[in-house]
Amino acid sequence: MARYDYFDDPAAPPVNSVVPSVTVAVRDDVGRLLLIHRTDNDLWALPGGGIDPGETVRQAGVRETEEETGYRVRITGLVGIYTDPRHVIVYSDGEVRAQFSICMRGTLTGGVARTSAESSEVVWQQVDRLGDLAIHPSMRLRIAHAVDPTRTEPYLT
Repeated sequence: MARYDYFDDPAAPPVNSVVPSVTVAVRDDVGRLLLIHRTDNDLWALPGGGIDPGETVRQAGVRETEEETGYRVRITGLVGIYTDPRHVIVYSDGEVRAQFSICMRGTLTGGVARTSAESSEVVWQQVDRLGDLAIHPSMRLRIAHAVDPTRTEPYLT
């Protein structure tokens, strides 16, 4: 299913759903960040997706990361909760979703890199090279918060 992201755009269609989702920021032992190249909008992002009925936020983060990257993780903390109504996500099936994303930190516990239907590439990216990638502004904010060593409190909108 195709996806288009609007950000602070008066031309965005009216929202018809709010679906809680998760993203997970995982860094390796040399500080690189785990990213996927999304197939639905052709942008780079932290792994993540919707929370399934019956699962916790942590379980969703672990499941989504493994589904999209092949890596198993353990959730270690909260980066923030992102609910910016200026970020509107339009899907090809007619759903128009308002952003509601819980971003967590994770630690690698195993697995091997692989792509999925949702990820065309899985990479460990140097943080100082993130500017080279097409990343949505709302995802850049989550990443900036996740890699900021001075940040002590979770972000909350």
